[in-house]
Amino acid sequence: MKAVAAKRRRFGYRRIGVMLERKGMIMNHKKLYRLYTEQKLGVRRRRGRKRARGSRMPMPEALRPGERWSLDFLSDTFGASRRFRILAVNDGCCHENLCLMADSGISGARAPRELDALVRVYGRPASIVSDSGTEFTSQRS
Repeated sequence: MKAVAAKRRRFGYRRIGVMLERKGMIMNHKKLYRLYTEQKLGVRRRRGRKRARGSRMPMPEALRPGERWSLDFLSDTFGASRRFRILAVNDGCCHENLCLMADSGISGARAPRELDALVRVYGRPASIVSDSGTEFTSQRS
C-alpha cells in the first residue's frame, strides 16, 4: 500500500484499494481504511476558491446620464432546444436601455465592438459595471 501511495500521491484509500485489487491483493474496505489511516497516508483536502476580502461599500448613485453603464447577459430558449443570448446595456442614472443585442452566441470580440459603437453614439461613460457572473471569463488568453 505504501508503494502505491508513494507513486500516486493524490489517490485516496478507495483508489489505492482498486490498484491493490488489480495486483491480486483483495482486502475488506474497512480494514483497508484502518491500515491507510494508521500509516498516515491521508491526502490533504484542497482548499476552496479564494474570494475577495474586505468590506463592500455601496456603489454611489449615478447623478448624470452617461456616468455609469450596466452590462448584463440574459438567456432564453426558442421552444425546447434553440438557445439565444441577449447583451443588455443600461444607463445607471436614467435607467435608459442603450442596447439590446440578441444572438445565438455572443463572441468575446463582438461585445467590445458593440460597446465601441455605443461610445460613438452616446459618448464615453465614466464607469462600466457588471454583475459578478461568469459571462466575461474566457478559456483563451
